[in-house]
Amino acid sequence: QVQLEESGGGLVQAGGSLRLSCAASARTFSSHTMGWFRQAPGKEREFVATINWSGDSTYYADSVKGRFTISRDNAKNTVYLQMNSLNPEDTAVYYCAARTYYSSLHFLVRPHEYNYWGQGTRVTVSS
Repeated sequence: QVQLEESGGGLVQAGGSLRLSCAASARTFSSHTMGWFRQAPGKEREFVATINWSGDSTYYADSVKGRFTISRDNAKNTVYLQMNSLNPEDTAVYYCAARTYYSSLHFLVRPHEYNYWGQGTRVTVSS
């Protein structure tokens, strides 16, 4: 069982930055692929970024590439999402997700590929 808790959301002006954190309960955190997704009102949950177990391989949605950075600290059981140059289209609830014991080179970009989820943290970007 893995529990995930996101934090760091809030209200920010367009062009601003936020850093989201996701703390995991699992002692085996370093064995899991982690991902960030987001869901805007009235829209489906969409992939944002993913990072492999060791942190040396990442993949981003085109919409955030060059603006967002995913990273992890396995010693702290935490994954981060640094979000820069935010715009109103980034407004959504952001979710952290884990796929346990996954070490393939294939990047996981679909929600059903993850087996644990956090409750989400809301990000609102004002224009």
